[in-house]
Amino acid sequence: MNIQVPTVVLDGSVLAVLTKEDTYGYIITKAMQELLGVSESTMYPVLRRLKRDGYLETYDKPFEGRNRRYYHITEVGVTHLNEISQAWVDFRGAVDSLLEESDD
Repeated sequence: MNIQVPTVVLDGSVLAVLTKEDTYGYIITKAMQELLGVSESTMYPVLRRLKRDGYLETYDKPFEGRNRRYYHITEVGVTHLNEISQAWVDFRGAVDSLLEESDD
């Protein structure tokens, strides 16, 4: 069964990846594909939106004669990630509680 990944979970996942290190879109996309089954066509609009909302910033670095666009989480992005993380803990607890009740 496939569960559609809510936007807030996807946002939090991308921001969490970027707390470890700055990286470029292909690496972020591959991580989200492996972990959440999200398509490449989904990821670049997510990255653009997170940047537009001030949660990410970008910079370019040369690589093999081309530029790679790297993403960096901002302080606002860290704050947003903390909010998402807390909401996730609450949500997960509620769902776990419901699922445990259904096991009885």
